[in-house]
Amino acid sequence: MTRQIGAAVKALLVLTVVCGIVYPAAILGVGLLVPERAAGQPVRVDGREVGSALLGQPPSGPEWFQGRPSASDAAGDTSGGSNYGPANPDLAAAVADREKALRAANPDAPQTIPADALTASASGLDPDISPEYARWQVARVAAARGLEQTRVLRLVDQHVRRAPLGILGQDRVDVLELNVALAALGRG
Repeated sequence: MTRQIGAAVKALLVLTVVCGIVYPAAILGVGLLVPERAAGQPVRVDGREVGSALLGQPPSGPEWFQGRPSASDAAGDTSGGSNYGPANPDLAAAVADREKALRAANPDAPQTIPADALTASASGLDPDISPEYARWQVARVAAARGLEQTRVLRLVDQHVRRAPLGILGQDRVDVLELNVALAALGRG
């Protein structure tokens, strides 16, 4: 019995050192090697932090590109989807409400609304939208800023991130980075 207790104490000490000191120190070291990623990839404008490239931002007005709808509070305090299945009437109602609001806010947009504009992201904190959804918003943003649509469309196209290797995931646009570039572009 004494031998088993001794072995258990030794295992506890070794695991405490490995899991409580060595592993956290290694992770900290990796974080120090890539500080921007470890700090949440902050986006700065004129030296002031305006958000994170990793988190979606809440909508802020017609002159800005909007991110995906969120099932959470969109402030980054919580995360999570609605967990509604495709046959759930609450999901159908939420999609119908979003469609009505989008059509009212974007009267000059194309008829077909991209799916990611109508459905909430799984985490509720998705910073990216599809290039189609970004292009769908061009008419509203250009009108609100007094800019030519072709100029705003060109800006969107410059901010499309291609899927890695062309097959891993989908093409996407980071909304915050696009809005920062839009602010630098100014108004018409």
